[in-house]
Amino acid sequence: MTTESPRWFKSSYSADGGQCVEVAHDLVPTHDLVPVRDSKVPAGPSLAVSAAAFAVFIESVKQ
Repeated sequence: MTTESPRWFKSSYSADGGQCVEVAHDLVPTHDLVPVRDSKVPAGPSLAVSAAAFAVFIESVKQ
């Protein structure tokens, strides 16, 4: 993905110990990417999607 370290965060709606994902939005300005990972396995793999694709996903979830 990149050599930069993403700053991960979970939604404030996530309960402790729940099944959550984490995202890092700090790579959008420089790489146009939003990394996503499983919060229960932070050392595991992450998936990077384009900022546009992530925005479409978020809008569809809100509806």
